[in-house]
Amino acid sequence: MSRVFNFSAGPAALPTEVLEQAQAEMLDWNGSGMSVMEMSHRGKDYMSIATKAEADLRELMSIPDNYKVLFLQGGASSQFAMVPINLLNGRDGVKRESADYLLTGQWSKKAVAEAKRFCNVNLVADTTDSKFTTVPDEASLKFDPEAAYVHYTPNETIVGVEFDYIPDTGDVPLVADMSSTILSRSIDVSKFGVIYAGAQKNIGPAGLTIVIVREDLIGNADANMPVMFDYKTFADNESMYNTPPTYSWYLAGLVFARGLKKGGMSAIEVVNKRKAAKLYKAIDDSAFYSNPVDVNYRSWMNVPFILANADLDAAFIEQAAAKGLVTLKGHRSVGGMRASIYNAMPEEGVDALIAFMQEFAAANS
Repeated sequence: MSRVFNFSAGPAALPTEVLEQAQAEMLDWNGSGMSVMEMSHRGKDYMSIATKAEADLRELMSIPDNYKVLFLQGGASSQFAMVPINLLNGRDGVKRESADYLLTGQWSKKAVAEAKRFCNVNLVADTTDSKFTTVPDEASLKFDPEAAYVHYTPNETIVGVEFDYIPDTGDVPLVADMSSTILSRSIDVSKFGVIYAGAQKNIGPAGLTIVIVREDLIGNADANMPVMFDYKTFADNESMYNTPPTYSWYLAGLVFARGLKKGGMSAIEVVNKRKAAKLYKAIDDSAFYSNPVDVNYRSWMNVPFILANADLDAAFIEQAAAKGLVTLKGHRSVGGMRASIYNAMPEEGVDALIAFMQEFAAANS
């Protein structure tokens, strides 16, 4: 069997060494005689797995002690509702009716639509007219000091646009959907009230959602809301109020441990920055390819590129697949190609893609 270079936006590639370790432990984890999939989530074996995973993530991201790390289900999309449910009553006991949102792509658009079910949404920025190819200038942002929170999506996966700054929201909690950026670089967690991320890009398999939430923002959910949508339910029960996605949590733990072995976030950041830079250079140096995003706000993780002749798209995908370069078709709203180069994509995969792009351009120009 030969492994391909998988450029999927999610579920995305997992590190080969993580898959190999999981394979080796599939039938018997640590002499227990059981697969992790068979373990009780409340048993001592699984509790040791869960505890280490959280400890490794805290170390990897330098998460302060006054933040809870929750391992949830429902995808990042469930957080579009859980955020207003938990934050509208306020960190100071004052119920608020509105929240500020930055609309910069399809995922923040969905977050806005869901938030409107619970509160008044104030669009501080809306880049729809640019087809989501840029982000607002930081100086143009005017936040409401009485808003319950400010929500933004640092990286929009579909079009590949990314903030190069963290909005300064003062005393208003900043909420970030980091599904496509978490673990790609160092961040100052203390600048955020809530960080949430679906696992299926840089963390592990689909089915797990990580929520990092400041403790003063927990315990404010409306009593009429479902208990499963209250952060306090999970904070008080070590994320085990119900049966969590145990195997996804275990695999995420292997990914966290690998990140530490690789040298932590500073080392991972260097590699990710280099991978993105060389791919964008290959695009920019060629008249055959183009990238639609404002050069100042290009994503490190999701790189769309358009062929000069869209009639060649199908041939590009077919021939790339024959070279072991798969899942390159762009999102229907953008067209062309999209290469998602998350942490698990080795640099040689990016090099192989660049070599093929140059070969294809030479043959079809």
